[in-house]
Amino acid sequence: MIEENYDKILDRISRVSGLEKEELERMVEAKRAKLAGLISKEGAAQVVAAELGISFGEEKLKINELLSGMRKVNVVGKIIQLFPVRTFTKNEKEGKVLNFVLADETSNVRVVLWDVNHIALIENSEIKQDSVVEIVNASMRDNEIHLGSFSDLKLSKEILEDVKTEKIVREKKIVEFRLQDSVSTRAFVVQSFEPRFFYVCPECKKKAIPEGENHVCVEHGKVIPEKRALINLVLDDGTETIRSVLFHEQLSKIGFTDLENTEETLKQKQALLGKEMIFSGNIRNNKFFNNPEFIVDDAKEVDLDALISGLEKASDL
Repeated sequence: MIEENYDKILDRISRVSGLEKEELERMVEAKRAKLAGLISKEGAAQVVAAELGISFGEEKLKINELLSGMRKVNVVGKIIQLFPVRTFTKNEKEGKVLNFVLADETSNVRVVLWDVNHIALIENSEIKQDSVVEIVNASMRDNEIHLGSFSDLKLSKEILEDVKTEKIVREKKIVEFRLQDSVSTRAFVVQSFEPRFFYVCPECKKKAIPEGENHVCVEHGKVIPEKRALINLVLDDGTETIRSVLFHEQLSKIGFTDLENTEETLKQKQALLGKEMIFSGNIRNNKFFNNPEFIVDDAKEVDLDALISGLEKASDL
């Protein structure tokens, strides 16, 4: 992750300054040598940028250049998904929060609005889905753009047509996982728990709540529910472990075929232990345990031929 951040910083310096990355790398190493190695490569790159008169605080960035922890983020993008306003209570005061997904030609990112003035722009339809907007003086938290009262949100005159609408999944080690990440990782199953069953509304697929002998959906009332299952796994890739959740639709991908058959499920659980697969999904906070959890939305076998081919290409570089 650190190396990825460093490469992105070099790309930005190169784009603004017109210097080749190889030359910039020499300047970074010279700066580190002068400081007896007491500064990281990222830090040395920031110093080189300052010496070249480059201030990223005033620069508009592409979404794929954004790094976790950045301050004074300026970016232009198209709103490709808009979520409803949510209310919350903190310290006995009621507040609002609104999320949307912003995209440009390089990537997309979730944006979080906390200021009521920004939220009002959307509530009043001044800014809508498909609007191209400019964000000024925001910050990056857990790979999301957050806007506070000192940030600015406004319509932009830029025209963005070919934007990245597909979900951006990044290949990461488990130790590098951060909340809100969409990630893919190759890992071993080191623990598998018993399946848990629940019921959903057949219309909206949301949880159906037991009420006497019936089940009730908040939106559709009394329903004949569909039975669903989930399984918790612990995954280990050699850098860290993480508790993971796979829902009904994904369970066949990891070898579960008949969860109602206790004996067969036990065999399939045993067969899964120690198996290496590629898992993709999102990192969310488990409110009960208050720690990160991997919500897996895809699992597939490791393609050894593709893996060997990739390693061979890397060794040729």
